[in-house]
Amino acid sequence: MRRRGPDLDPAQAAARTEARALARGVAETVSLSRARGQAIEPSDGAGARGPYRRLTGLGFLAGKGRIDREAVAAGELYGQTYRRARCASPIPSSWGAQPGGGSDAGRPLTRIVAHAEGTAAAERRLAALRRQLSGQPDLVAACDLVCGEEKTPREAAASERDAVRLEAVLKVALDLLAAGAETRA
Repeated sequence: MRRRGPDLDPAQAAARTEARALARGVAETVSLSRARGQAIEPSDGAGARGPYRRLTGLGFLAGKGRIDREAVAAGELYGQTYRRARCASPIPSSWGAQPGGGSDAGRPLTRIVAHAEGTAAAERRLAALRRQLSGQPDLVAACDLVCGEEKTPREAAASERDAVRLEAVLKVALDLLAAGAETRA
């Protein structure tokens, strides 16, 4: 005969049931994310029951040993520049905006202008990085998807074959960007 432990009070039983349901939900979410091509791994080596984190495309490729440190650095620079150039917010038009004071958006006009200037500088840096890639559309698209949007090649591509091709194109692009960084240094 199987021996039962002490009976749990209803609150403890409900908490255990909720914890099991939550664990099943997390497992399903992780499984679906992996099926879509996202790189998901337990954070801090916590194992299957610990928290998870999503790897960026560069982090995934570096973790697999498919790209080196220089390529990662070049890709991270491209990604930071891409994301900064993409976060352009419109400059509000308002008669009430005061230099150093408030604007309709609730931010001082000086901060709005500084943000716009930073975005413009990032757009110029992104254009320079794209010139290093000779403006070649496949190289630029690979960097935009993996470095800028932080997708894994499998997540960004329609098929496994396209993912392999995207990874190969990305490696060439990162080598070109890394070589350009070395000549500037």
